[in-house]
Amino acid sequence: MENQPLLQKAATGDDLRSDRRRPRGWKAMPYIIGNEAFERVATYGLTANFMVYLVNIYHMKQMAAANLCYVFGGTTSLATLLGAFVSDAFWGRFRTLAVASIATFLGTVVLTLTAAAPQLRPPPCNQAAEESGQCPGPSSSQLAVLFLSLALLVLGAGGIRPCSLPFGVDQFDRTTEQGRRGLDSFFNWYYSISTAGTVVAMTVVVYIQDSVSWAIGFGIPTGLMLLAIVFFFVGVKLYLFVPPEGSVFSGVAQVLVAAFRKRRLRLPSPNDAVQQESLLYSNLSQESAEEMKLPLTLQFRFLNKAAIICEGERKEDGQPADPWRLCSVHQIEQVKCVMRVMPIWASGIICFVALSQQWTFAALQSLKMDRHLGPSFQVPPGSLGIISLLAIILFIPVYDRALVPMARSLTGIESGITLLQRQGVGMVVAIMSMVVAGLVEKKRRESAVAHGGVNGSSPLSAMWLAPQLCLMGVAEAFNAIGQVEFYNRQFPEHMQTIAGSLFHCSLAGASFVSTFLVTFIRKSTAGPGRASWLDDNINVGRVDYFYYLIAVLGAGNLLYFVVCAHFYRYKGTGELKEASEDIEGIL
Repeated sequence: MENQPLLQKAATGDDLRSDRRRPRGWKAMPYIIGNEAFERVATYGLTANFMVYLVNIYHMKQMAAANLCYVFGGTTSLATLLGAFVSDAFWGRFRTLAVASIATFLGTVVLTLTAAAPQLRPPPCNQAAEESGQCPGPSSSQLAVLFLSLALLVLGAGGIRPCSLPFGVDQFDRTTEQGRRGLDSFFNWYYSISTAGTVVAMTVVVYIQDSVSWAIGFGIPTGLMLLAIVFFFVGVKLYLFVPPEGSVFSGVAQVLVAAFRKRRLRLPSPNDAVQQESLLYSNLSQESAEEMKLPLTLQFRFLNKAAIICEGERKEDGQPADPWRLCSVHQIEQVKCVMRVMPIWASGIICFVALSQQWTFAALQSLKMDRHLGPSFQVPPGSLGIISLLAIILFIPVYDRALVPMARSLTGIESGITLLQRQGVGMVVAIMSMVVAGLVEKKRRESAVAHGGVNGSSPLSAMWLAPQLCLMGVAEAFNAIGQVEFYNRQFPEHMQTIAGSLFHCSLAGASFVSTFLVTFIRKSTAGPGRASWLDDNINVGRVDYFYYLIAVLGAGNLLYFVVCAHFYRYKGTGELKEASEDIEGIL
């Protein structure tokens, strides 16, 4: 019997028609990855320099501008949950991406208008008024237009970020060896090209905004976003569309409620999963059974009670009379997939706390270092983070084309190493980056104090920061890509978009944890006659201690991750074999 395609229903445009179509794999990728590349340049081209725009053009106070940026970033990350829910429950990934892309384009248009139309922003401010803090701020109507653009960008990002990658995954037939290999490469290339788009945004687009014109600097991302939409719709005839399957949250709730209602019942054959499954309710449609039937496992066995059949709980056709009282084994195992993944997801937050330092304290370090490249060019502090992005771009092809085949020959695993091993390696490298960062900061601080006291600047080149930034890039290549692929492979197929949103929720969590750490350390380490580790004067503070603290937190997080990996069972199996291999690989 031929392998069934991942999708049983296909669609074009707004008309989702019933039609059988096999996944096209890499034939559809130029349009999906092209859309992502242009969208990434457009989005980051607008947001990378946004705080400077708020302070210099809208005359906002620095803390007010910073808070607005934090709220915008956090809201954008959390909006991915809403986009994932809408996609999985109602619209499907294609329609959600289409609507979200249009929302993003409209947001870029409105933001560009704030830079191009004088009526939509505060009047220019002379240098004397700027230095005295007397520049007029934005009016209520001007802020309303600005917030409208941000709201549209949040809606757009909330739909694009969780759906773009899973939509690409849909295009590969995971029942064939060719499809699985193509999928392994797709994750790496998708992330690499996305990172390249970020680099272009943070260099070329930011330079135009600072040196040429804000209107042109915003207009270019707007044009690229329009091009991204065109790319996306051009490939519509090649796409394979997975229809939505209803609210995933209600399905999870049904299993929990049914299990609670039957909490006093005894499970048949409690220690034999195969025998127990034969005695429980399992009523999959033929279509679902062909796609992704999950066998019963004994982990979280209290949930298995939701499938115990009681009198009067089934209709004549075998369907549940009340889905809140009787759930299938398949439904239960889908909920278990989510429960197993969440502890692994939590470990990613601390890892991203380490990686997020490249955009904050590394920039502050560079301000007290020699940033010259050649006799006249000086690297902007905010651009040093590009080093880590370049490390990702250069490392991923080497990993995909050289390291994976080498590891595959040793381990016999298709992807070279398991997804949990990949995340664990990323955590180890992230810890190393913090240790290196602490050592470099210690040397920089001693050099700065020796050459000018606490207000001095170190003659050391800012390129001393390159090793820690490169390690952060390699850590991200291992852990971030490993997380994304892990979520997409381990979540149930109809919850793939929710899986895609988890990565962005990790970033949001890392941002909030970083904010808490900075606030806590500033207060707890300062005292009479003693400066805080994170003093406003970096030469007075001890940022190296802060880096070491994050390394210690990372080490504790790694131990937590190892424990979680030990007890993790991969989707579709009740065995611990793969989990044991993961632990051996990490340790």
